[in-house]
Amino acid sequence: MNFCFLTGVLCLLSVIDGDEVAEHTIQYTVDNFDEEIPKRNHFVMFYAPWCGHSQRLTPTWEQLAEMLNEDDGNVRIAKVDCMKEIKICSDRDITGYPTLKFFKIGELQGVRFRGTRDLPSLSNFINEQLGSQSPDDSPQIPEPVHGVIELTEDTFYDHVTDGKHFVKFYAPWCGHCQKLAPTWEELAQSLEFEEAVTICKIDCTQYRTLCNEFEVKGYPSLLWIEDGKKVDKYQGSRSHEDLKAYVNKMLGSKPTEKENVIDESKEEPQSLVLVLSGDNFVQGIKKGISFVKFFAPWCGHCKRLAPTWEELGKKFVNDNSVNIVKVDCTLEINKELCKEQEVDGFPSVFLYKNGQKVSEYTGNRSLEDLVEFVLKHSDGHDEL
Repeated sequence: MNFCFLTGVLCLLSVIDGDEVAEHTIQYTVDNFDEEIPKRNHFVMFYAPWCGHSQRLTPTWEQLAEMLNEDDGNVRIAKVDCMKEIKICSDRDITGYPTLKFFKIGELQGVRFRGTRDLPSLSNFINEQLGSQSPDDSPQIPEPVHGVIELTEDTFYDHVTDGKHFVKFYAPWCGHCQKLAPTWEELAQSLEFEEAVTICKIDCTQYRTLCNEFEVKGYPSLLWIEDGKKVDKYQGSRSHEDLKAYVNKMLGSKPTEKENVIDESKEEPQSLVLVLSGDNFVQGIKKGISFVKFFAPWCGHCKRLAPTWEELGKKFVNDNSVNIVKVDCTLEINKELCKEQEVDGFPSVFLYKNGQKVSEYTGNRSLEDLVEFVLKHSDGHDEL
C-alpha cells in the first residue's frame, strides 16, 4: 500500500514530528489556506510528519519548490501538515499521506495526483495542468530575436540531425525559463555569425514526448546536441558570459583565462572524499564501511551538504575501514548506477557494509550526527 492510513495509529504517532524545515516550500495553515490558494495555481502536499512516505517525498518536494517558487512564477509548491491543520484536510477528504493536489486559480478542492512521486512525473503533471493555460496576467516568454531557432516536434530532428546545437528545453510558466529568455537571445545574437553551432529552444508543454525522449526532468534544461545525439547537459551559471564560454569550449575553442581559473578551482585536489562512478562503484565499496552521497551539482541541498561531507572525509582519513564517497548522478556514466541504487531524490545518502546496502541516512546533516551514524555502524550495529 502506498499510503500511510489513519487507522489505529494517530494517537500514538501524532506526537512524533519528523518534518524537516523547508526553505522553499510554502507552509499553509487554516489561517491563510482559503485566502491564498485561489490567488495562484498551487500544487499542495497534504502530509503527516510521522509518515515514512511523506518523509521520503519531502526532499523531492523541496527540490520542486526550489525550481518553481519564483516571485513571478505561475505556480506555487506548498504543503499542509494534516496533524495540525485537521479542518483543511478533513474538508478535502484527505485520508492517506501524502496526498498531492493541484489547485488552479480560483479553486479550493483541487485535482488529485495519482502518479509516481518522482521529479519527472510531478513536473509532467504540472505541465498537464498548466499547459493549456495562458492567463492574461502571466509573464510571457519574449519573442525570439537574432538567431534563436524555435523548434517543434515536426522540425526538431530534421534540424539537429547534423551539426552542433545548444538547445533550451523550457516551459512557458517556469520562472527560471522566463529569466533566462533574454540572456538566451543575447547568446544567439552574439553567435549570429558562428556557423558551427545553432542556438535553439523547444516548448516542452507542447512537445512533451520529444522532451521525454531527451530525459528532460526540469526546466530549463540546456542540452548540447551533436548529430542528433545528446552529448552534454549544461550545469553552470546562466550568465551570458558563462554560456558563451561553454559554447566556445564545446566547439573546441581555446579557453579564456577566466575559464582556466574556473577549471582549476573545480579540480579540488585536496578532497578526501572518494569519487566513484558506474565503472568502479562495486569494487570501491567492496570492503569495510562505505558512506555514499548520491548528488546532483544543481541541487541546493547538495550544495549545502558538500562542505560538511568534505569535513566528514577528513574525520575518517586515517580509518582504512571507512570510505566517505560521493557519486554525481547527473553524469551519463552514473545514471544507471543511481537507478539501480534506487536514488529517488538528492542528496540520497546510503551506508554500505562489505558491498551490501545496510541503511539510508535520513537524520540531521550536521557533521556530528553524520560521524555518529558511521561510528554506530562501524561498531557492528546494523540498522535495516
